[in-house]
Amino acid sequence: MAKRILATLLLLLTHTVALAAPIKVGLVLDKGGKDDKSFNSAAYAGATKAEKDLKIELKYVEATDTNAIENLHRAFARKNFDLIIGIGFAQKEAVQKVAAQFPKVKFAIVDGEVSAPNVRSLMFAEHEGSFLVGALAAMASKTHSIGFVGGMDIPLIRRFEMGYAAGAKYVDPKIKITDNYVGVTGEAWNNPAKSKELALSQYSNGADVVFACAGASNTGVFDAAEDKKKFAIGVDSNQNWIKPGIILTSMMKAVDVAVYDTIKETQEGKFAGGIVQFGLKNNGVNYTVDKYNEKLITPQMKKKVEEIKKKIIAGQIQVPDYYKKK
Repeated sequence: MAKRILATLLLLLTHTVALAAPIKVGLVLDKGGKDDKSFNSAAYAGATKAEKDLKIELKYVEATDTNAIENLHRAFARKNFDLIIGIGFAQKEAVQKVAAQFPKVKFAIVDGEVSAPNVRSLMFAEHEGSFLVGALAAMASKTHSIGFVGGMDIPLIRRFEMGYAAGAKYVDPKIKITDNYVGVTGEAWNNPAKSKELALSQYSNGADVVFACAGASNTGVFDAAEDKKKFAIGVDSNQNWIKPGIILTSMMKAVDVAVYDTIKETQEGKFAGGIVQFGLKNNGVNYTVDKYNEKLITPQMKKKVEEIKKKIIAGQIQVPDYYKKK
């Protein structure tokens, strides 16, 4: 009897320890790195918050070479990590391939659609949030001319631009919009000198608000705005604090929340593959107002943009989507 009780206690203890064991999470950031003050920083913030709150084991790597992404994912999988999260569209093929090779490992990817039972695709309605900041840019502009500086010229960033332009024209149909892209390779995400050059040109040609969608290259646009005493708009994370009084607002994607929730659900045994959408309806994208820019967004501007936001959510305003462009 004593042996049977002891065996039962040992079994219960083993089960309890197993339940309490922290999950291992691998985070693969893209070339911008965790300090890009934008997209990667948001993902890293969500993961480190999970590490603190949920007591998970977190390891991260920065994919400075795009060709190394697949090997980075595979290295985590071979070390029996429970969840591997890839940040950025450029990781789509790597996630698709490695997830197929390791069907018992769970994967998540931000901004890439991968159809597999062990992969969760975290997708954002960038065009909706960009429509709002475009409207704010048009309201703030005194020259009826605004600009857009994208990082790498890809459909995702064109999606931001299309929404931004539509939002601006919703407010001011005759507004002029100038666009430029830093480059056509991954280096474009981390070239602030080039983005500053492009933004300075736009400001010199009459633009007084420029939306920066260029990862770590955004800092160049912000420096140009400061030099010219004009406005810039941040992206992905709330970047208002970087240049208070210069950054009109930021088009924020809740990448941190998406990463955190995915880790939490994995730990709770609730992970499910498939596409999870984040838009205005669930605060997945939005514009930002805080102590750093509250004097720049007048009550009238805020009232107007909130009305626009409600109309988009209600389906009364159809925001053009580059992904659905014919």
